[in-house]
Amino acid sequence: MKKTTAFLWLALQVVLALPALAANCDKPASLTGSSQWQGWGNGVANSRYSPDGLASKDLASLRLRWAFAFPDVSSVVGNPVVHGAVVYIGVDNGEVYALDLESACVYWTYKAAAGVRTAPALATINNKPLLYFGDRNANTYALDAITGKELWHSKVDTHPAAILTGSPQYVALPDMPHPYRLIVPVSSTEEGLAAVPTYQCCSFRGSVVSLDALTGEKLWQSYTIQTTARQTGANTQGPSGAAIWSAPTIDLAGKRIFVTTGDAYSSPADIATDAVLGMDLVDGHLLWINQGTADDVWTVVCLAPNAPKYCGPDQDYGSPAMLVSSDTTHYLVAGQKSGWIRAFSLAGGTQLWHTSVVENTAEFGGKVVWGGANDGRNAYFGLGSGGVVAVRLSDGEKLWFSNMLPDKSQVKHQGQDGPLTVSGDLIFSGGWDGVLRALASKDGTVLWQLNTVQDFKTVNGVPGKGGSLGAAGPVVAGKHLLVPSGYVGVKNGLPGNVLMMLAP
Repeated sequence: MKKTTAFLWLALQVVLALPALAANCDKPASLTGSSQWQGWGNGVANSRYSPDGLASKDLASLRLRWAFAFPDVSSVVGNPVVHGAVVYIGVDNGEVYALDLESACVYWTYKAAAGVRTAPALATINNKPLLYFGDRNANTYALDAITGKELWHSKVDTHPAAILTGSPQYVALPDMPHPYRLIVPVSSTEEGLAAVPTYQCCSFRGSVVSLDALTGEKLWQSYTIQTTARQTGANTQGPSGAAIWSAPTIDLAGKRIFVTTGDAYSSPADIATDAVLGMDLVDGHLLWINQGTADDVWTVVCLAPNAPKYCGPDQDYGSPAMLVSSDTTHYLVAGQKSGWIRAFSLAGGTQLWHTSVVENTAEFGGKVVWGGANDGRNAYFGLGSGGVVAVRLSDGEKLWFSNMLPDKSQVKHQGQDGPLTVSGDLIFSGGWDGVLRALASKDGTVLWQLNTVQDFKTVNGVPGKGGSLGAAGPVVAGKHLLVPSGYVGVKNGLPGNVLMMLAP
């Protein structure tokens, strides 16, 4: 492992840096300002790149400005977004918050019908700012972004196991019917329901839904698996699966949508499972499929002592593809849980290059989980097995690998599964050990780190504790660094309930 030159903080210094308790804001929310982080991936390309944000020269003066604790949650799975002076974030108990970026005073809160894991999307239509997000009951919501008033909500999929985990994307299609559209990916809990002995496994199939952004009217729904499930045995159905766990990637110029899919829940495993798919943005028809792992049938039954004879390696694409633009071409780059990184053409999904970032790509998945980031030259991925790797975008060559081992007290919590963020010449990566690290993008040297596994004196007076850094990644908006801390997940991570804001 490269030598770490870290600026370490004591817990006492963290507490002393906090201002007085936050209260309700005494003025309306303002969306003007230079600080921006849009949606899950900071734009429809899902690059998770903030070119003019924090840089290595800012690390020495970076300080905790506030910590806000969410009551009644043990994981912070909703990724924050920033628009001007406002931070928007949803959490597992269904609450959606609008907080002031500088003070964390509360502009408003809204209670959804179920937990909210999606990063919100913002759109300004007819001079009115609107906020969109989804919940774990497959509902999509539209709120007035200034007041938090609900404008509409829409059930996008009636399958009893349907949920929304991937963040919606807003697009405008001028001179077309319904020009303001929301693109919503649909996922599922059926992978877990399969463990119920009487459950007819399985019938869910992932889909993309397009809604009218002004009314919530469903314009179309395009399924990842083109045929409905049929009876295959006394208590079995198929094909099923190909859920979409992450945000769609949008090619506005070519009017195309790209999504990544999960594994199959039952046989026969459809070609759309563990795959990257291209769809038409206007009407949703399927353009192409490129499958990463065939015959990957996996549910939680595979973890039981009486597991089926054959279980796949569970090698989902759990994170979005990134749309990469160079001077001469545009293409997709996607990381799979197997550890394969692949580049695809936009028009037909032809594989342009592929490279493995782990030695064994055939074993049980979990190498590239929540997603990478890119700065237009290189892509960076955190690995579930530990460390961060850099890959050159032009040809997939592996440039460097930076190993990161947890402290002895957290040896059971190894891995950098969470989504990365690139800012200036830095990469921010959160670990299962609860440590946030800033790496030099040129060679992977760890320049700074913060252990978030501690108690926080929070600005809203709710007891706060940091934990593992998992599904929700760090966000850089201007010179502000927002860090959600606490994630139990599937690996018995460290619980937590805080959102931190750091700035020079």
